Amino acid sequence: MKISKLIKTSFCLVLIGTFFVSCKEQPKLETSRTSNSGHPSLILTQQGVKDIKANLGNIPVFDKSLITTQKEVDAEIKKGIDVPIPKDYSGGYTHERHKRNFVVLQKAGALYQILGDEKYANYVKDMLMQYAKMYPSLPVHPKPRSYARGKLFWQCLNDSNWLVYTSQAYDCIYDFLTEEERNILETDLFKPFADFISKENPQFFNRVHNHSTWGNVAVGMIALVMDDDSLLQRALYGLKDVQINPNAKDNDGGFINKDGKIGFFANLDEPFSPDGYFTEGPYYQRYASYPFLIFAQALQNKKPELKVFQYKDSVLLKSVTALINLSDADGEFFLLNDAQKGMSYYTSALVSAVDIAYHFGGNNPELLSIAEKQEKVALDDAGLAVALGIKEGKTKPFVKKSIELSDGPNGDQGAVGIVRSSGLELVFKYTAHGLSHGHFDKLSYSLFEEGDEVVQDYGLARFVNIEQKGGGNYLKENKTWAKQTIAHNTLVQNEVSHFEGKYDIGSQYHSNKYIFSVENENLQVASAKEENAYPGTKLHRTMVFIKDADYNKPYLLDIMRVTSKNYNQYDLPFYYLGHIMQTSFEYSKLNRPEVLGTKSGYQHLYKEASATTNGENIKLNWLHNNKFYSYSAITSKDDEVILGRIGANDPEYNLRNGPTLILRKKKAKDALFVSTVESHGTYNPVTELAVNAYSNIKNIDVLYNSNAYTAVKIEMKNGKIKVFIISNENNDEDAEHKLTINNKDYTWKGSYIFTENK
Repeated sequence: MKISKLIKTSFCLVLIGTFFVSCKEQPKLETSRTSNSGHPSLILTQQGVKDIKANLGNIPVFDKSLITTQKEVDAEIKKGIDVPIPKDYSGGYTHERHKRNFVVLQKAGALYQILGDEKYANYVKDMLMQYAKMYPSLPVHPKPRSYARGKLFWQCLNDSNWLVYTSQAYDCIYDFLTEEERNILETDLFKPFADFISKENPQFFNRVHNHSTWGNVAVGMIALVMDDDSLLQRALYGLKDVQINPNAKDNDGGFINKDGKIGFFANLDEPFSPDGYFTEGPYYQRYASYPFLIFAQALQNKKPELKVFQYKDSVLLKSVTALINLSDADGEFFLLNDAQKGMSYYTSALVSAVDIAYHFGGNNPELLSIAEKQEKVALDDAGLAVALGIKEGKTKPFVKKSIELSDGPNGDQGAVGIVRSSGLELVFKYTAHGLSHGHFDKLSYSLFEEGDEVVQDYGLARFVNIEQKGGGNYLKENKTWAKQTIAHNTLVQNEVSHFEGKYDIGSQYHSNKYIFSVENENLQVASAKEENAYPGTKLHRTMVFIKDADYNKPYLLDIMRVTSKNYNQYDLPFYYLGHIMQTSFEYSKLNRPEVLGTKSGYQHLYKEASATTNGENIKLNWLHNNKFYSYSAITSKDDEVILGRIGANDPEYNLRNGPTLILRKKKAKDALFVSTVESHGTYNPVTELAVNAYSNIKNIDVLYNSNAYTAVKIEMKNGKIKVFIISNENNDEDAEHKLTINNKDYTWKGSYIFTENK
């Protein structure tokens, strides 16, 4: 059926207001039938379908999305239905076929409601009947790797994905089916399916983790379709009176929740901070956003008394804008914890998230600009609201500014600081561990320019859904390399990862915020402390973006203070991306690279060259994406500089071979690492001209360093001298300070001062 223009009728989109309440207790579920028992009623509603039909042909982004979806589903219908016996890991045929099936089922159901063509309803019915015929005798999946094996897929997580999507399809064709057909589907497929991923796998279902969120939502979505409040109770509040080994681990090292809080609302309470930051990081927040927001939308439509969008001070609505802020200029998410490079807000999960946040969050016009970039909307009530907002010219730009997003359920477990200035974006991590997907990288950072990674976080060691690489699952190098501290831009003591690289230790602690001051665009400061990564050692890192009118781009000042009770070896790696142009120091290049160490990630690093410093500054100049960058660092006499590369002990070529510079201090008790990073020039391969190819910084020096204060001098090549001083123990904004250095008095109010002298 082609999309035709229909007579427009006026309609009203029912929106949840922006009234925020703090929910200390989980909402109570009414035990009556759901308030809206008609179908569809989850994502599409009966009124929403009428409104969509009334506007078809006159809402460009929705019309385009509908045409694209219709072509996609029609092609699948032409191929015929295939419901194979499961046998593969991620990336294998049966895995990908069942995954494709649930996506197409959901879309076909929406097409039936919007277009009224029964071929889509029959397609959904016929496929579901095949699943219902297969499911009762289906054994547990033959692949044994997961802590909670599924039936259709190798893990219950993917089974839950299937049920979340398929529930929507069932809702859309519910009234098309006969009572007998519904009875078959519910008796032979849906109820056993819900029991399997919950009752038969409580170690999967009763947790605080993105896995459990999918499981809770899967059970909840099918419960809403079937008006089964007993199942819905299970989804919202978890399985009660189920004995689970409290020390049971999944394959990533996660633990069963020990606080007694389980179910959907517990997964809202625990992983989200009041700012909407998800403790596992933006990559998994993106993954979990779909079930969180889809279920919230369904609950709002069928159980409005739960006020899910107001829960925890509207944290779900906040989470969408938080996630957008956790992306670079191209919309790609920053690599915090386990994360694959390239994931962005163009993924379908974020299309739905943006639509839902707009529709139920008070019509924030900035979200429309993200939807315009996505160039598609979900085929539901929320997608219609966005399409109408864009059509009516309500769009305003979503301006990403410097922002600090707290971590922890109460916002008191550290944070992520994102500092933006003139196209540069600093991502500074001082969070809690991040559940099973966390990395051992306290006070690490990465740097971006105009969407390009300049100083990288490695991310995860996995080729998602590529069968050739470990069945598309996590590779062993994710634990031996990607999670280890040396894989990140932060300090390593004695070649041992933070918290000994042990989840059960690291998950007990978080870093602490110290300063986040970004009001002055010319001087933005983020500072944090970590006192538990190494017993007896305290780390304090301060990152400063300095915008100088004499130069096109700001530069970054990095101050890492280390104080310890013992003498140690300290390594500070710097994972630049690009090609070395020049160094200020003479190095000895090895004829054959040597493996840097034996454990804690060091076994995956090659040492290619090294140098011993004489106490002067070192400088590394490199080219990346036709831009010139320089790293300058203060050194002490006999520090070691190691030029290294990722890729040792990697027989299957699972790792990317990026370069690094490691500054090493041996037999040091207290230490101070100070460096700068500049973006200062460009190269044009057409004109073959290099502009501003060299650093603008002549020298950096430590003027003063004590427990109370640290002062750094930056001498520019134009003769100007800058001095930055930070109070190391007092971050009170109203505190007054006086410090005399070289017979010069510095007085200021607040935690830091920045001065300039010619």
